[in-house]
Amino acid sequence: MPLLHLLLIAVIQGLTEFLPISSSAHLILLPNLTGLQDQGQVIDVAVHVGTLCAVILYFWPDVRAVLAGLPRLARGRTDTPGARLALCLATATVPVVVFGLVLKLTGLDDAMRSTALIGWTMLIFGLVLYWTDQTGAVTRDDTRWSLRDAVIMGLWQAVALIPGTSRSGITISAGRYLGYDRHGAARLAMLMSIPTILASGVLVGAEVVGQADAAAARDAAIAALFAFLAALLALVFMMRLLRTVSFTPYVIYRVALGLVLLFIAYR
Repeated sequence: MPLLHLLLIAVIQGLTEFLPISSSAHLILLPNLTGLQDQGQVIDVAVHVGTLCAVILYFWPDVRAVLAGLPRLARGRTDTPGARLALCLATATVPVVVFGLVLKLTGLDDAMRSTALIGWTMLIFGLVLYWTDQTGAVTRDDTRWSLRDAVIMGLWQAVALIPGTSRSGITISAGRYLGYDRHGAARLAMLMSIPTILASGVLVGAEVVGQADAAAARDAAIAALFAFLAALLALVFMMRLLRTVSFTPYVIYRVALGLVLLFIAYR
């Protein structure tokens, strides 16, 4: 694969995975609107590995607490913050794994890749993000994430398997709806991405084992590195910006892109 194409895919994935503007939509639109070759599953897995490493690094104190809490959770004990967080993350991941398997087995995942569908989901869920952000009160502390809220946010996260919805966008919307502040909702959404990306990577990775030759492995390594750097940059930018700025700039981008895509699809 040409280096420029590879870097373009990696940067798009890295920048859009954690910003609430849908990475899957941008990766689907790239070949749809430009005629470029689809990157294939090997590169898909590689860029997801890159973004996974970025979010783990950025939230390493939380990840370390979860890893320390896993042995206690395995013994049925949730008497530490890490064990409780591990339980909530595991619970929140169940809906997206179940829904993802249903879409995969029925073939619906390949059917939901049209420009028109992405246009509608970009527009609709952009407005959902705006509504929850503007109307959501701050009544909860993200350091005291409850199992009930984890279930609700997990169900909302499952909707993000529809391209254009945005996994981070819909889970942030759920967090704001439940009463977490902007930074807290984003933190929970990013932590939820870790087991979700890991589960997705395992599922897709199992299908491509043995397919990669030396050239594909080299391309995958380059893509993973640049996706990691772009994702880390996006995380730093968004989490710092949320201290002073709302989600409205992302909403404006989503609505504008959604309208353009609908014009293209229906003209």
